[in-house]
Amino acid sequence: MSNSRAVPYFCPYCGDEDLRPHEDGGWHCRSCTRVFTVTIKGLVIHDDS
Repeated sequence: MSNSRAVPYFCPYCGDEDLRPHEDGGWHCRSCTRVFTVTIKGLVIHDDS
């Protein structure tokens, strides 16, 4: 698994696209001034048989 982080395309709170990396490892939205992180919980495998 890669150590690089995925880049979000928009803020999950306001929808703006002006995001910058934050010093704590999160993302800073310059529009609504929130700082957030994106985490993956896991994968779900659907058995559609």
